[in-house]
Amino acid sequence: MRGTRELLLRTLLVLIFLSSLCIWYMWCSDSSVPHSLPQPAAAKPVPDSSGTCKNCGTELTIDQEMKLYNSQWKKEGSNFSKFRSQLTSWCHGITKAIITQSNTPVGTKVEFDGEKKKLQVTPKLFSTFIKDQPFEIVTWETCAVVGNGGILVNSSCGEEIDSAQFVIRCNLPPLDSGYEKDVGNKTGLVTANPSILLEKFEGLMERRRPFVESLSIYGDSFLLLPAFSYGPNTQVSLYAVYTLQDFQSPVRPVFLNPEYLRRLAGFWQDQGLHAMRLSTGLIMASLALELCTNVHLYGFWPFPQHPHGHHPLTNHYYDDRQSNKKVHAMPAEFRHLLHLHGQGVVKVHLGTCASNPT
Repeated sequence: MRGTRELLLRTLLVLIFLSSLCIWYMWCSDSSVPHSLPQPAAAKPVPDSSGTCKNCGTELTIDQEMKLYNSQWKKEGSNFSKFRSQLTSWCHGITKAIITQSNTPVGTKVEFDGEKKKLQVTPKLFSTFIKDQPFEIVTWETCAVVGNGGILVNSSCGEEIDSAQFVIRCNLPPLDSGYEKDVGNKTGLVTANPSILLEKFEGLMERRRPFVESLSIYGDSFLLLPAFSYGPNTQVSLYAVYTLQDFQSPVRPVFLNPEYLRRLAGFWQDQGLHAMRLSTGLIMASLALELCTNVHLYGFWPFPQHPHGHHPLTNHYYDDRQSNKKVHAMPAEFRHLLHLHGQGVVKVHLGTCASNPT
């Protein structure tokens, strides 16, 4: 009797095992049953509004910007006067843009605009300041602000640029070696980033003559140095002043006023431009709008393709070194300038120039 029960129990266990195996096999072999967990629905791709897709983005951005560009430009005097009045009330560029012995006497503490640092003006430092503001007694009818964009290549804008009464250039650009046809060679003011002095001229710690000789193409122009933005800028900027004095160069070194730069940054932020630091080009364009009755911008184009034909461009007309995109907001700055162009406040030149400027 006991043996019979054990046999029945074993038989029952075998049947249960076989039934389970059969059910598992049928489930696995049924192709209509998914074998994996259900996946979430694929997200719809978000359109790329940045204009940076590999083959089309840059062209889309260029086309969008060019829709805002009016090649048949006409100055609107009321718009110009209104914008200039707003800019002047914020920045006072005519009296504040340059550090002078008049606005920064001995004992003044200069507050840097790029870092939390103050420097007291000593008699020795004071002696390096220009005596009076160079822009207080003169304004110009026409000014050309020349950026260094690759869009200037084959532009034939040199003659037109040189026809302006006052020409402002940025970051010690080359004007010889065949560039004259596109960029001209007349210069009233040229800026110099201290990084150029450090990289190209070894901080003026060794041979200084090459630096002086490189400036000969700028004649007796003002050399504008941001000596009080960051601590390391100060000493190399002073070395530049001493070098020009020692070699009796006609170039006239002056220092950008950090107070003016702070005011200008506040003005553009109020206009809706948010950038870590303004580019030299925008700073110079802003200054020109206070100094000049008619402002023309050349070489301002922050994109790697030409607006007409979309052929590739180098970043600068003389090299392809890239700007620091983490610090400067070039496309955003350009859009603001393009907006002013559309309002008849400033003329942005894109493409080739007329052979006979008027």
